[in-house]
Amino acid sequence: MKNVAVIFGGRSTEHDVSIVTALSSIIAPIEMLSGYKPIPVYIARDGSWYTGDDLKEVHFYSGGNLEDKLKKMKKLSLKFDDGLWLLKPGLGGEKIRVDIVFPSMHGTYGEDGSLMGLLRMAGVPFVGCDMAASVIAMDKVLTKQLVSDAGLAVTKYVWFEKRDWQKNSKEIITKINNLKYPLFVKPAHLGSSIAITKVKTKDELENALEVAMHYDDKILVEEGVTNLTEVTVPVMGNDKPRVGMVEESLAKAEFFDFESKYMNGGKKIKGFGKDEGGDKSTWSRIPAKIPKPLYKECENLALATYKVLGCSGISRVDLLIDSGKKIYVNEVNTLPGTLYRHNWQKAGVSAVELVEKLLHFAIERFEESKRLTTVFNTNFLKQF
Repeated sequence: MKNVAVIFGGRSTEHDVSIVTALSSIIAPIEMLSGYKPIPVYIARDGSWYTGDDLKEVHFYSGGNLEDKLKKMKKLSLKFDDGLWLLKPGLGGEKIRVDIVFPSMHGTYGEDGSLMGLLRMAGVPFVGCDMAASVIAMDKVLTKQLVSDAGLAVTKYVWFEKRDWQKNSKEIITKINNLKYPLFVKPAHLGSSIAITKVKTKDELENALEVAMHYDDKILVEEGVTNLTEVTVPVMGNDKPRVGMVEESLAKAEFFDFESKYMNGGKKIKGFGKDEGGDKSTWSRIPAKIPKPLYKECENLALATYKVLGCSGISRVDLLIDSGKKIYVNEVNTLPGTLYRHNWQKAGVSAVELVEKLLHFAIERFEESKRLTTVFNTNFLKQF
């Protein structure tokens, strides 16, 4: 029996989304697999680590008094000694060896490569993209730079850091105003459409920039696509990745913000723990209703982007289609919410199969990495 540590929560603006992904799309399917045991590892907003069976239940988080519940629990310790171990404190505290880690950490300190670096040093296999791909994909500016350098199309953009703004905001405004409105102002490192603003006029620009700089030190401003069809393509695999279905957004909002994605107009999310974690048929169409040649081009572009960024395990590639002709790479999400299992189900992969495949990809990549030499013995120190 392999212990699979499912790590979720964290000091991120996407903390709550991370919990939903972990409970409904990872832990529940793993419990239906033979040979694997899910170990919930919750990172609180203050950075404290916890484990326990109560953490598998959504009511633990949504029922109120979460902080009081956590105060009654003992914090978890980690040990890096021939792998990764979870240590429960106290006399006779349990010591759990982790065989595989399944990260469910959206955003900062997880999806941005921070957790992947820790797991690499611990010498434990983990699901999803490795550290380098996670770092690049989390940074929307780096993604655009690398993708465009590979010859793949991106929309025109300007980026800057907060310290640049503080030194010379007028110069930055001038550069931005050379772009064609409407514009999208985005924090470079956040997901779930948090703090993104659609700007239609120059008068709205500075306020949108201030909002973005409240959440991030690096800001991206890009041209909008006027005659837009927005599609997304999930991809999974290592050396031979495969695509899911090209999914078309039917969102009626100005753009697909956090409220549209997760709050469902303030209504309770339908089907939690049963199907895809929400009634996505109201805001997307699978497969996308676009011409076959364009559909195939979207698949090829998603695969090309996945490979250019060095992704492995799983990711989701977001594309923008202008007037049904030109396709732009928008961004890449290395941990799609709920693993985008609703899409994979349409592609013939059940939620349980999806998790099983991702665990297999993690072990496969780990075994491959062990063949590399990372140390080099020399006589260098003898000369001192």
